[in-house]
Amino acid sequence: MATLPQLIEEDVRQLDAVLATFVAQSDAIAVLVIDKGGFLLAHHGDAENLDFTTIGALASGAFMANQTIAGLVNEKNFDSIYQQGEKFSLFVINVDEHCLLVVIFKSQSGVGVVKYYATGAVKQIAQQLAVARDRNPSAGLDLSAMNVIDPQELFRKKSA
Repeated sequence: MATLPQLIEEDVRQLDAVLATFVAQSDAIAVLVIDKGGFLLAHHGDAENLDFTTIGALASGAFMANQTIAGLVNEKNFDSIYQQGEKFSLFVINVDEHCLLVVIFKSQSGVGVVKYYATGAVKQIAQQLAVARDRNPSAGLDLSAMNVIDPQELFRKKSA
């Protein structure tokens, strides 16, 4: 079952622009778009000192555990999680049925600013993913089925 739309260069460019704007507005250290399986789709910010692949996988697990807790307390949905640390904090918010936005920011920045700007970013990301999905509804990807040793079947050369 395909969970993600097929993304083309324009989609990636649009996602990058949304993430760059979000980082500038919110003063986040880094922001990631991941699928709910934890696979990294896009990112912006300080990649030098952070392992985005591992953070994405763990943030997805934490979010999905949070959804299970929501069910246990008869809540339909908890659409975000917030984890506060001494130096850095993490905010994860639902984008659509398949994707999450993960924000890493300095704890002294405060989660309110991050939540405020995340709302707009989430709408723009969801809209771009919907554009990609509408472009070719039958095409898509299930990253959990990807052969990580040889991912060539997912990538194609851009025609000149």
